[in-house]
Amino acid sequence: MISKWYSLKPQAIKMRTNGASIRKVERVLKIPRSTLSGWFKYIKLTKSQKMKLYANRRNTLIDARKRAVIWHNRQKELRIREAHEKAIEILNKINLKDNNISELALAMLYLGEGAKTQTTSMANSNPQIIKFFIKSLEKIFKIDKNSLKCELHLRSNQNELEAMKYWSSELDINISRFTFVKDKRIAKTATYTNYKGVCVVNCGRIAIQRRLVHLGKEFCKIQSLDP
Repeated sequence: MISKWYSLKPQAIKMRTNGASIRKVERVLKIPRSTLSGWFKYIKLTKSQKMKLYANRRNTLIDARKRAVIWHNRQKELRIREAHEKAIEILNKINLKDNNISELALAMLYLGEGAKTQTTSMANSNPQIIKFFIKSLEKIFKIDKNSLKCELHLRSNQNELEAMKYWSSELDINISRFTFVKDKRIAKTATYTNYKGVCVVNCGRIAIQRRLVHLGKEFCKIQSLDP
């Protein structure tokens, strides 16, 4: 019995000898793979044909990987957008002008990131976090930001003057309030241009640190006991 796809056999064989994979022939001509396997069983491909088939497979794999990366990046963008929208939704339900809310937020940040020695200070490479810390000190504890001491921790290949100018501008604090220390080890890799070192802001008042740490700990304790 002659297969209903028999009339397509010459075209299928030509595609195969031109380097097309069985998958591609199946997709283009709509011929079952079992039928194609029988047709192609005794085809002897030359070395150049085998190399072309290999190259086509490799290119197909590369294209598939590129499409996968694009798809995953789009999915990631959607997840990031969804997370951002949820964050805005939550913030819209909170009275952000309430100093108690601000102090609790500061306490939780300080509990994780702040110094626990005999001072009130915080270190971070993210200017936004340091800005929040300073703004909270001003708003809640009436601290003059130009009384704060700022110390930059830099890699050996960073320019200290440029770093001080950057942080001075970002935090709106006089550059005279800045000092720096450098890593004595020689940097084995180039420093990313957007990395400006770690800024340590010190207000020195231990009473603030104690208050924030106790507030953060008590909040965690209450929340952990909440059924």
